[in-house]
Amino acid sequence: MATTNHFGIALRGWRERVSPQDSGLEVDGDRRIPGLRREEVARLAGLSVDYVVRLEQGRARNPSAQVVTALARALRLEPSERDHLFRCAHLAPPPAGNVSRHVPARVHRLVGQLAGTPTAVFAADWTLVGWNGMWSETIGDPRAYGWEERNLVAGMFRTGDARGRGPIGAWPVRSWAGDEVEEEDLVADLRVTAAAHPHDARLAAFVDRMLHDSPRFAHLWSNGTARPHVGDRKTVEHPRVGDIDLDLDVVMAAGTDLRIVTYTAAVGTADAEKMDALRVACAPLGPRVPR
Repeated sequence: MATTNHFGIALRGWRERVSPQDSGLEVDGDRRIPGLRREEVARLAGLSVDYVVRLEQGRARNPSAQVVTALARALRLEPSERDHLFRCAHLAPPPAGNVSRHVPARVHRLVGQLAGTPTAVFAADWTLVGWNGMWSETIGDPRAYGWEERNLVAGMFRTGDARGRGPIGAWPVRSWAGDEVEEEDLVADLRVTAAAHPHDARLAAFVDRMLHDSPRFAHLWSNGTARPHVGDRKTVEHPRVGDIDLDLDVVMAAGTDLRIVTYTAAVGTADAEKMDALRVACAPLGPRVPR
């Protein structure tokens, strides 16, 4: 059974959606297709027309990374589309640049609209870059956590009383799975980010510093585990309403590396009632972005 020519399907579909004007080409007379001709794609990418034809028809199945890069540039592909084209060619997508700490307007708006749910936004390296008022009301003011560079990983691996347990203003969150599992999850997630951003000097320096300063971090880093952190069950030690058992969920913001983190209580529980009390106390603050 013949395998589906995913590369050729993607190449033709994207070729037909790009206008010659957007590619800086002159339009000459009537055109039978709305997008680029094969010879135009070939010229823009520096390839032969015959090779582009064979790629679309599936007669050429193993383009090099240089060829895929040239085609992605000629077709003006978005990063996610470029990565898809690489995967269709059975190649690893090119590494990303530096970890972004930019919070797009739509993510900023989403955090604000989740006003009744403790919600924060973390960069891919677990630097806290935004939160809403309910997060501060439930978890404490992030500006008082005392984390180096406002980074969750750095906060988890501090020496001594590592987590600053106790009153709000420190870090009042405990994982049901235990500190060791929580730490392993965060290090495994950070390793995924480090592999995706191998040229980020700030991230590399942060990892080197953690390896030097924390034997626990160094041990977990050496075991090679790599996986995204997707959630946990937590207990928040709150000074007014007492302990609250909450589910933590981590969702990736579409088109970004940002982690949107939320804490929610099961409906109809005493924990949900405590969260209701905190919502009443919470001033209608919008989302915060660190200065």
